[in-house]
Amino acid sequence: METKKQFEDRIQLPFKFDVEKMLLEAHALKQEHYEYYKVIPLRSPAHLVDTSLPFPPPTDDYADGSWTNWMDTPSLKKAPYLKSIIDTFSQYTTVNLVRLLFLAPNAIVKEHTDPTLALEKEKSMIRLTIPIDNNEGVEFFLNETLVPMKVGECWYLRLSDTHRVINKGTTDRINLTIDVIPNDKIIEIINNVH
Repeated sequence: METKKQFEDRIQLPFKFDVEKMLLEAHALKQEHYEYYKVIPLRSPAHLVDTSLPFPPPTDDYADGSWTNWMDTPSLKKAPYLKSIIDTFSQYTTVNLVRLLFLAPNAIVKEHTDPTLALEKEKSMIRLTIPIDNNEGVEFFLNETLVPMKVGECWYLRLSDTHRVINKGTTDRINLTIDVIPNDKIIEIINNVH
């Protein structure tokens, strides 16, 4: 039986995006105040976007994108630059769940794992993370080590490992997360980083 290659738990990919354009669109979509954590879906399960579609069977892990079809949401239609970023990755692989994640000032995401979000896992999905707004107080820990993500960069993180986020700053932490199927093209990009 062939074993899967072991990858580093964090890899900065060779993509860089316009932070000002991302910020403008993210703030335009975030309409109301929230207390702790706000998620704006940009690509969602098809039955949530088009309610005439049948509801798919339940799944043990939402991040495993094989359980449903995925569609652009109305929010994404209002964000042409964010759509162009998603289209960048659509050239290489299938894009499933895409979200804007807002973490309020003085909030934390407790340590957890996402079981299928790793290149080494069978039936895996990988999450690409693009920070849009990281104030000085934002810390993202993976395997108890700080990941030095800067705004506009794109990162692969092995999220099946333990990770947590702290926002000790006075502004939102905003990330764009893009879940993709790890095919040969994406793996080649990841391998070519080193």
